[in-house]
Formats: sequence, C-alpha cells, structure tokens
Amino acid sequence: MNKQKLVLIGNGMAGVRCIEEILKNDSDAFEITIFGSEPHVNYNRILLSTVLQGSTSLEDITINDRNWYEEHHIQLFTGETVIKIDKEKKVVRTDKNREVSYDKLILATGSVPFLLPLPGADKEGVIAFRTIEDCQKMIETSKEYKKAVVIGGGLLGLEAARGLLNLGMEVNVVHIAPYLMERQLDPMAAKMLQKELENQGMNFLLQKETQEIIGKHRVEGLRFKDGTEVEADLVVMAVGVRPNVQLAKESGIDTNRAIIVNDYLETDIPNIYAVGECAEHRGMVYGLVKPLYEQGQVLAKHICGMSCRGYEGSVLSTQLKISGVDVFSVGQFAGDETTKAITIFDELDGVYKKVVFQDNKMVGAVLFGDTKDGTRLLDMIVKQKDVSDVEKVVLLQSSNGTGHSAASMAHSEIICNCNGVSKGAIIEAVQKQGLTTVEQVKKCTKASGSCGGCKPLVADLLSYIQSDEFNEVIEQKSMCSCTSLTEDEVVHEMQMRSLTSVQEVMDMLNWENKQGCSTCRPALNYYLGMIYPEYESKQEILFISEQMNATVQHDGTYSVIPQMYGGMTTAEQLRKIADVAEKYGISNVAVTSEQRIHLMGVKKEDLSGVWADLSMTLSSTYGNMVQNVKTCIGEHVCQCDKHPSLKLAVDLEKQSEFVTTPYRVKVGVSACMHNGAGSTTKDIGVIGTDRGWEIYTGGSSGRNVRAGELLCVAGTNEEAMEVIGGFIQYYRETANYLERTWQWLERIGLIHVREVLFDRELRQQLLERLNEDKSWRKRLTQKV
Repeated sequence: MNKQKLVLIGNGMAGVRCIEEILKNDSDAFEITIFGSEPHVNYNRILLSTVLQGSTSLEDITINDRNWYEEHHIQLFTGETVIKIDKEKKVVRTDKNREVSYDKLILATGSVPFLLPLPGADKEGVIAFRTIEDCQKMIETSKEYKKAVVIGGGLLGLEAARGLLNLGMEVNVVHIAPYLMERQLDPMAAKMLQKELENQGMNFLLQKETQEIIGKHRVEGLRFKDGTEVEADLVVMAVGVRPNVQLAKESGIDTNRAIIVNDYLETDIPNIYAVGECAEHRGMVYGLVKPLYEQGQVLAKHICGMSCRGYEGSVLSTQLKISGVDVFSVGQFAGDETTKAITIFDELDGVYKKVVFQDNKMVGAVLFGDTKDGTRLLDMIVKQKDVSDVEKVVLLQSSNGTGHSAASMAHSEIICNCNGVSKGAIIEAVQKQGLTTVEQVKKCTKASGSCGGCKPLVADLLSYIQSDEFNEVIEQKSMCSCTSLTEDEVVHEMQMRSLTSVQEVMDMLNWENKQGCSTCRPALNYYLGMIYPEYESKQEILFISEQMNATVQHDGTYSVIPQMYGGMTTAEQLRKIADVAEKYGISNVAVTSEQRIHLMGVKKEDLSGVWADLSMTLSSTYGNMVQNVKTCIGEHVCQCDKHPSLKLAVDLEKQSEFVTTPYRVKVGVSACMHNGAGSTTKDIGVIGTDRGWEIYTGGSSGRNVRAGELLCVAGTNEEAMEVIGGFIQYYRETANYLERTWQWLERIGLIHVREVLFDRELRQQLLERLNEDKSWRKRLTQKV
C-alpha cells in the first residue's frame, strides 16, 4: 500500500502537534514533509518570554529535536519558505526552488507581528518580539545599551518588559489604554498588577499614543502626540499579531481575517487544510495553545479517516508568565446587565478574586495573587456546571498558604488543559519515575510544557505529593506474572501489531510463561473478542442457537434456562417447562433471584430432546455478560403501573443480548421510588419517577454493598435505552478485564462518562458499535 504524501507548511506548535496526533492515529498512513521558515526545529514560542527572563534556556523550550523527525521518517526543511501552491498539480514550491508534491496539504503558517507604521520604525534598535532571533537581539542589545521602551501593555509586552528588566535595562512600558491588559483583566486586577510590576522596577506611561520614533540611524527615543518624549536605546513593539495569510491569498484560498475553515479545518480547496493562528473558524481566530491543540486533534482524526466530532470553538483563558506575579482570567470576566459577580479583595495577602455568574452557571473569572484554582474554574466554565451556594463560597476562600488546592481534586481532573494531563497521570509519573521537580514533570508528562499557565498548580500538586499530608497511590499493575506489561499496554500492542490470537500475543510480547495462566488467558480472549468481533473463543457454555444452549455444571451435567424477558411468562411456557422436567427426570428446578426458572442437572445425552420439547428462546447470559434484568412485578407494596418498567426491562434485555463485558453486569428496573428491584445497588439501575427514568450506575449488592450514583434522568424510554446502551458499550471499550463498573467509574470519573454519553454524536457511535458487536456475536454463536 502506497503512503499518501502529506505536506505541512509551518514548523510551529499547532502544525507539529497535529502531526504528532496523526502519527498516534495511524503512523503508516503518510509520507510527511515539513517546511519551516525559521532555521530551528519545533520549539515552544509561548515560552520565549521565560527565556528572555532567564528562567529557561533555548534548549528547554525545544519540543521536538531533530532525532524526533528522523525517528518518524519526517523530511524537515528549516530556513525554507513555501512561496507558491499549485492547486491543480498539487505541488508546493519554495524560495529555494524546491518542488514537493502532496496528496494532503496543511497550512500552519501562524502569525506575523504587527509593527505600528510610525515614522522612524525602520531605525536600528526597533524590533518585534516573536522569534528566537528577536530574543537573541534583545539579549545582545542589553550588553551595550540600557534604556528600553516596550510599546504595548498587554500580555506579551509585559512579559518582554520583565525579561528586559532581568537583563539589567531600564524599562518604560507605553500603553494607549487607561490600564494594563484591558482585554484580559478588569480595572481592579490591572491596578494590582501595575503596582506589583512597579515594585519590580517597571515604569508605565499609560494613555500615551506614539507619534514618531526619533533618532538618526539608531533609535534614541519616542515622541508622543501630547508633545512629551521618552529616551530609548531599544524599542520593542508588542502590539499584537496578524494571521499569516499571504500564501493562502496568493494561492486563491478563501480568507477573511485568516484562512476560513469549517469544523473539520478544511479550506474551500479539497485536500487543503489550515490549523492554528492562521485559521479562522466561525469568525474566530485563536492565538492560545489549548484551542490550537484541540484543532490539531480534530484535523488529525479527520485526515486519518476516523469518525470524530468537529471543532466547535474554545473557551479562552489567560495566564501571565512573570516571575513573582500570578494572574489568571477566563471567559466573560467583565460581566454585563445579565450577570452577577462575587468578589474578594484581601489587601494583606495581595489576593483578588472575581467570579462571574449567569443563571447559576459560572461564565468568567479573574484571579490575582492566588491562581491555583484557575484550571478548576476553567473546567467548570467549559462544562457549564451548575454551581450551588456552598460551592460559590468555597470558590472565593482565600488561600492561607498552608493547604494544597490539588489535594481535593479527583484523579481524573485535568491539571494541564493544553495537553490534557490529569492529576492521576502526574501522580503516577512521579511515583513511577521518581520525579522531584516541576521541570521533570513537564518533560515526562508535558504538563506546563505548552502555555505554562498550569505551572503553579503543577507545583502545588508536586508539593502536595512530597508532603506528609499525601496518602494517594496509583498502582499500575502488570496484567499478571507472565508479563511486565499493564493491560492497557497489552491492548495497545495487540492493536498496533494486529495480533489476532492468544498464542501470537504471548509470543510477540515476550510472555515469560508461553502457555499463559488463568489470569491472562481469559483476559486476552476477551480483548481479542473486543478488537476483532469475528474472533470466537471456546467457552464452557454450549450455545448452538437461540433455542439450543446450556451451561455446564460442576458435576458435568447442564443447566438450561428458558428466557423470560422482564421476568414475564405464560401458562403455556410454564406447562412446557413442567412437562420437560417431568419427562427427563429433572428434579432440580429453581426460580432464581433473576426471576428465571433454571432446569438443572440435565444430562448431555438429553440436551437435544430438552431443546426440542421446550422449543423456546433460551437465556444466554452466562459468564461476563449483561445479566437478565431484574424487575419489580408484585403489587404488594404499591399500586403503581408496572407495565412501562416491564417494557423497558424487556427492551434492555434484547438490546444487550449476546454481548460480552469485562465483568458481569447486573441491571434492575424499578417501577417507582419504592425500588422493588433494588436498582440503586446494581451496576445499572433504573427507577421510574414523575420526571422520567432516574438512571443509576456503579452500584454493587455483593458482600460490601455500594450505592450507585445518579448518572442522569431520561425523559423517555428511548432516551433511557440510548444512555444505557452507550454506557454498556463505553464500559466494554474502556474498562480492564474483570474491572467492575464501580471500579471503572472510580478510575475514569462519572463526570467524564456523562460528557461522553451526553454528546449525542458520540452516543450514537457507541450504540452503532454495540449493535454491530451484538449482530456479530449472535451470528457466530449460531454456527454449529
């Protein structure tokens, strides 16, 4: 199979992250070529300010070195600019007269700094702050000159100013607005920020508009429109960037402010895509890391032919990266007549917090002095979580410096939004790799390695892990004593290497015991069945068709179970069962807790006769499958209508017949709040209410009883069927073998499961796969 040719124009963060995702999805699909105008490998442009400030080196901000490109067989051309796209011939040409053909083309040309068209802007000593070269020029200039002016009091300008201070220069920041970072902060936070930065040595010239840059050959100062002047040996323009769309425009690709793309990052030209700062999606152009990475994930799946949701936009957040200053903002922090806000101002500790609400949901926040909760607040805004009064009060409690914000977070909660790194993943890395510094955590997990905004929270989590207060453990156990690999690693290798049998898995993955054991063999059988629905494993059950199946017992006889959907039967069925029991001398006849009649002790030679005489659909719920649904049929407790619950139980049983699961799944459907079927202690429980069906998950009625948690309330039978079917399939696809539903929910989080199931598109995909698997297994089990 010939690989398709994929060309990426732009060697920046967004484009290369997209390539990383493509390699994860299908490492053999493309022959990849990357062009970068800068003479460097892929580096983190967002952290350039930390290099200027002296806290990191150029090597520290390198994301992928040349070895990475070589390992993935990527052809990289640095210091080379694509100047023409021939859409008809599907060829790109560079400024070095190189021509490369493509099947798929990704534009990730980023942005270019906006330079004010001022008289004197072409003088020596006037630069932007966008590249490694700009950074190096500032460092070199500081060795000879001492007076710097930064035009722009926004995020980038302040970070540049802090770096110039660290280089020993006198710094004036010129800003046209009445307060700093007016797009990211409210006046109170901006005032506190200005005071803090003034204490650090910066000087601010607010509400100043530059008229011209003065000097002969080299800059000597700035003259403002009010007639005042300021001296300068170096002028850094940090007044914003513009999407780099010149190549797209000249190539006839549709542009507005940036290159116009749809939800799958497609331009108006087939097989040409755009991602990152050069892309305009639904009228928005994003310049922050998280949205660009989210775009890259969507484009990677789409370009690899995988089904996925389109990109729907992002909630923006800002974190200032200046040593000694903690500032965070997100969403609609300014507020309007439709919102209400709660604020706290702790002048002693220098802490200011403002949280904005609309209809009992958080829509924005500003934090100054204590930003550790920024990630949590961002998560609540993105998920549009309803916030109770108690939670509102907790949100505004000022940190006293003795507690750890990370201590109360669940393992599944995200610490680093840019790279999707959870608290549990960081704890696991620290425990497994012996990490002791934030820098080590960044290198190992990528947390804080993109925008750097989560660095305070990573530091807080690391401090918590190293404290006496910490007592959390995340164990990554190997599948069994036959291998050192975890179950996730085994499944990943099975998929990547297309391993199709138990013995092949053991041979290729270097099993110590080549025969396997009682732990790994059934697990491998299960995973093979999930990966390859056509895979058929031998089990103790004897299943020939829906009317011919039996389960072997410890004494070598068999048990036959007539199917009674929802626990309902008829006089005719009961008469048949009684006649068969009498004819074949079956003395052990029992009604079980699942409301089914078991005919036990059937001899193997009598099976054919029993099947023929019963001529009924027989239950197939043997082993790790969705068990028969328990219902509440009797009316001794209340007189409510049982028919809706019985119908739902019958439909659920038919929906989940034949499919295997990681562990037995027990289901109960109760007609009303009397909970006659014990639904709150089942893996999946349904209770009828006046609002609809309350659906509970993760219960257990074993020796240690666990109450299930409310997953959602479904208004109709159809919705309940969809949610439960999606839940079962997601459990099948993501749980470890023999991992119970409650253990699975504890590991991945109920909130995460809700997010998946409440997404209609994802839920439909899960249901489609459930039905496909059911059909496959039904056909396979009917082969004699």
